[in-house]
Amino acid sequence: MSTAKGPLKGRAARLGRLMPSGPSSAARTPFVLLVFVLLGGGLISLLLLNSALNQGSFKLNELKVKTTELTDEEQALQRDVDDYAAPDALERRARELGMVPGGSPAFLGPDGKVLGEPSVAVAPKPTPKPKPKPTPPAGTPKPPANTSGAPVRTEPAAAPTRTSGR
Repeated sequence: MSTAKGPLKGRAARLGRLMPSGPSSAARTPFVLLVFVLLGGGLISLLLLNSALNQGSFKLNELKVKTTELTDEEQALQRDVDDYAAPDALERRARELGMVPGGSPAFLGPDGKVLGEPSVAVAPKPTPKPKPKPTPPAGTPKPPANTSGAPVRTEPAAAPTRTSGR
């Protein structure tokens, strides 16, 4: 391979005029420092951004857990309200307070006339309590106490049958 050091011709000559062929006069140190500063600043900003996102995700996780807890508590409270609002529960609590069912209602018409017959609410008669079992008189014999757990026979036992010893 031989290289000629002569003048360039054509396209190569035009490109040669655009790029200086001598040693560079610009110092490289400031450019290298600028590149390092930009790269370092970019890495530090990425680190700060990443830690801020992680902190936000921890906060989001805490809020999700708290939301779940509060939702469970709300549902439990709603169940309690529904239980208290059930018709049978309302009736039971009203009876405990001494309230009685009302009679037939009376209404006032637009002209002030009374429609229906008002009646006083009357407490229903209390239901009788079951009577306790009567105790037997003092002279009645008591059945024998069974401590073994086996059933007690109250009829006489039959005579055992004998078989030959064959």
